[in-house]
Amino acid sequence: MKGVTVLGSTGSIGVNTLDVIAQHPAHYRAVALTANRNVERLFAQCVAHRPDYAVMSDERAAEQLQQKVQAEGLETEVLAGAEGLEKVAMLPQCEQVMAAIVGAAGLLPTLAAARAGKRVLLANKEALVMSGHLFMDAVREHEAELLPIDSEHNAIFQCMPASISGRFNGLESGGIEQILLTGSGGPFRLVAPAALADVTPDQACAHPNWTMGRKISVDSATMMNKGLELIEACWLFDAPPEKIQIVVHPQSIIHSMVEYVDGSVLAQMGSPDMRIPIAHAMAWPQRMSSGVERLNLFDVARLDFEHPDVARFPCLRLAREVAREVTQGGSTAAAILNAANEIAVEAFLGQTLRFTDISRVIEATLSDVSAQAAASLAIVLQDDATAREVAQQHVARLEWKS
Repeated sequence: MKGVTVLGSTGSIGVNTLDVIAQHPAHYRAVALTANRNVERLFAQCVAHRPDYAVMSDERAAEQLQQKVQAEGLETEVLAGAEGLEKVAMLPQCEQVMAAIVGAAGLLPTLAAARAGKRVLLANKEALVMSGHLFMDAVREHEAELLPIDSEHNAIFQCMPASISGRFNGLESGGIEQILLTGSGGPFRLVAPAALADVTPDQACAHPNWTMGRKISVDSATMMNKGLELIEACWLFDAPPEKIQIVVHPQSIIHSMVEYVDGSVLAQMGSPDMRIPIAHAMAWPQRMSSGVERLNLFDVARLDFEHPDVARFPCLRLAREVAREVTQGGSTAAAILNAANEIAVEAFLGQTLRFTDISRVIEATLSDVSAQAAASLAIVLQDDATAREVAQQHVARLEWKS
């Protein structure tokens, strides 16, 4: 029986993780669940899974959850805030930590799990995007296991030779020529760039293949998610950005590929369902059922591939420029990029910023905030905070009312 802490249990990754756990009750148990403010859903999960701990990031929400837990007679201990999140990431009865908190808020508890030597199931991009060098150092120093959950990175992991899988020690040792990082292109792949200024949050969140939270859905629509994944892949697989090619694949059936020096290309295929990479990482190096409907190639019928259109998706250009900077010099530029993106996306979802202004806010923030060497977590968090303030100022200048 393996104990699992699910950081961000009320989001889509967290819900899918609990579904996989429920399918294998003899092998896995949810020992701690966490959420931000969604009291009702976390309480329902506590009733269903009976965790030892439940954590709400928001103090007031924690008080509300505590009342419900007591009234139900559950033995679950309710904690609150950043300290609570870090505590459950390091529990001795927890062997695996699903890091699924969206955004920079997930950085500290995910880092705590790495420092505690856990198997970290990484669904939070920001831990590596913001502090890749520091995070990977923590994984190595504390002998943690780091397994990617993003469907693309998990696919790359599966396509790598067994001799280097899980070691993340560069492409050359495995005879790898390049990584082919796929993305669907989102809901605006065929929309003329001139028409993007007037798209709504609901349109941006209507992903053609995946069911995701609204922030991640907007990142998919701008293809910033692919830019963040590029940076993440550089750290995960010790790969320079020029060795990672982004490929638009509308069907989302091939989740990524690895090209070898002999010309072979290995691809991982599957239905677009996050339970597949979740089950893979939880059971690795073995396999177990994910509960996903089998892929029917005859129904798929065709697989298409395209170059990404950087005119339609300027966030890709910005992310690749930052990837070169951070992998060469270990600067805070990626933390600045991520912070500006979070502020801009929040404003777009709040209908106070146009879709096409998201990239403008990010580019202006990168220009105004000078990146420095990411020598410590304190420096990373300092530049993250500065970038958020600057991005808010740019949002205010571009602000509009729908």
